Amino acid sequence: MSDFEDSNSPKWDNQIQGQVNLYKAIRRQLSFTNEAGKEYTLNETIATLQIRPRGWHLDEKHVTVDGQRVSGGIFDFGLVFFHNAREQIARGAGPFYYLPKMESHLEARLWNDIFIMAQEHIGLPRGTIKATVLVETILATFEMEEILYELREHSAGLNAGRWDYIFSCIKKFKKNPDFCLANRGAITMEVPFMRSYALQLVKICHKRGAPAMGGMSALIPIKNDPVANEKALAGIRHDKTRDANDGFDGGWVAHPGLVAIAAEEFQKVLGDRPNQWEKQRDETFTAADFLNFQPSQPITEAGVRNNINVGIHYLGSWLAGNGCVPIHNLMEDAATAEISRSQVWQWVVSPKGVLDDGRKVTAEMVRSMIAEELLKVKTTVSAQGEETATYDQAAVIFDKMSLTPEYPEFLTLPLYEAME
Repeated sequence: MSDFEDSNSPKWDNQIQGQVNLYKAIRRQLSFTNEAGKEYTLNETIATLQIRPRGWHLDEKHVTVDGQRVSGGIFDFGLVFFHNAREQIARGAGPFYYLPKMESHLEARLWNDIFIMAQEHIGLPRGTIKATVLVETILATFEMEEILYELREHSAGLNAGRWDYIFSCIKKFKKNPDFCLANRGAITMEVPFMRSYALQLVKICHKRGAPAMGGMSALIPIKNDPVANEKALAGIRHDKTRDANDGFDGGWVAHPGLVAIAAEEFQKVLGDRPNQWEKQRDETFTAADFLNFQPSQPITEAGVRNNINVGIHYLGSWLAGNGCVPIHNLMEDAATAEISRSQVWQWVVSPKGVLDDGRKVTAEMVRSMIAEELLKVKTTVSAQGEETATYDQAAVIFDKMSLTPEYPEFLTLPLYEAME
């Protein structure tokens, strides 16, 4: 997946160079040589390309129409489609897209209208475009069937998410006194509200003959620690075994070195079949299942510190132009910073934001930890030979976004305005 959204820092250079890279990659002309002289080229056989444009909440401030900014997603889609769709068709590999952040079937209808207009504009039959919708918001869970319907001519199914889905739940229920989630590491795909949503996605997709894709495992290979690496690999096998047995037709990993492991677990269940559409789930899930937000404990000092540390580390990298960052052996994107600051904000505001040792999470506690974790992050970044100039700014932003009285809907919106 080539990502213009959560794994990308939307600097103008990144957006345009990304388009150039896609143009070259589709034509098998892409290569790269790093500062050490190591050269990277495309293999003879490469993965099928999906392209993720930005979500509806993001604009492209460098391009305006009639004095108004264009939608970032339409900009990303329009450029890549206009320049590459016919070439992709000629090569039998596209055009395929991956649509993020939807909350409503009306947003899916808008994408469908755009697809129809784009195909007509360059003379392609309706239905040439295929798009997978990433269900990563709590509201979209209640409209999965409607979203599939709106995109029916162009649908490549639905995909379950994790990190942004948790962020969406926190965002929508942040001021509900009965809502409070535990440390983010405790919110796995097997807790009640995540489990029911994932199984509902399989049920809806297979009912309609559409692919159901499992969520991405954020674990990555750990080169210098065999014990930790084996634990990570075991975690990936566990995730993919569960997804395959639940009926998912495939899944994601965060690193190409993990494709074989994930594929092996799916092949054990699917064999030579391309999908599991014949596996129809018969459970009935209700709103109560989707809103069964457990666990609410533990909330620990280590959990608060981890959110602060990861949030500052990611934001510092994002401000420097890198939107996909390995942190503590996980591949992190913008959802990381959103969960991190959202959980801290909610733990401060909620009466249930109490550590397992009995201390209430407060703004004063968080501010003292921000100062301490900033030093740790800068030490880590320096040891990797990277500049630390953006991390002080990142800490200030994390403080503001996690402790402001009025919760900002998206962290990336004010950050984008500050970006050149």
